[in-house]
Amino acid sequence: MYADHLATARAAAEAAADLIRKAYRGNFKVETKADATPVTEVDIAAERVIREVIGQRFPGHAFFGEELGRGDTDAEFLWLIDPIDGTKAFVRGYPMFSVQIALMHRGVLVLGVSCAPCWNGGAGETAWAVKGEGAWLDDHPIRVSDVDALPQATLSLGNLARLAAAPGWARLGGLIPQLHRIRGYADFLHYHLLAAGRIDAVVETNVNILDIAALTVIVREAGGRFTTLDGGEIGLDTTTVLASNGRLHPAFGSLADGL
Repeated sequence: MYADHLATARAAAEAAADLIRKAYRGNFKVETKADATPVTEVDIAAERVIREVIGQRFPGHAFFGEELGRGDTDAEFLWLIDPIDGTKAFVRGYPMFSVQIALMHRGVLVLGVSCAPCWNGGAGETAWAVKGEGAWLDDHPIRVSDVDALPQATLSLGNLARLAAAPGWARLGGLIPQLHRIRGYADFLHYHLLAAGRIDAVVETNVNILDIAALTVIVREAGGRFTTLDGGEIGLDTTTVLASNGRLHPAFGSLADGL
């Protein structure tokens, strides 16, 4: 049903990735937004390219973008765009950033493309998924792990400032000694690893929907579960994430109490 939408999203992601690769570790203008996060002229140009590619094919669709603002978020088709998720990494010259494009149809996330153009020694990698059709990483199908016990599980943590000040921090601390391994891969990477079965759970705070919309579809289509920290549905106002292979989700329950 969404084959044309996926092809268009992948083309848009690759067009943005080409632009980003050319600018990476080069000279570009950096400004600070009202929320104290950086934005570069490359972020803005990449989002324009994405909107142009998608808009040419689907001129009636709405957009909600990190740099160029939101249109009608109640539209039947809403594209969610973060042209460079991980701008701080991009500015500092290390490859932990990605292009994030998702499609919400009638309020439901149905498609996601996550392209890391400079990862893997510059070769990059791209994950994508369509609701009901499985998940893929560089043309190979991917699936979450079958780990079902904390002593065998690897957890990746990200953006923990909010959780660290809440009661859930103590509960997370109680779980950590039970785990096999703790990591902090962050951004696109820990979700790609989760979807591919290489780690087993992710806990993250201080996110917005544009950071995670595409990754939500990818992890779910790989067989995983993707919720807020209190187990709620992912939506336009989401700020926390608990993602797992599904089997481990109950073990991390109630981390969001008091947030």
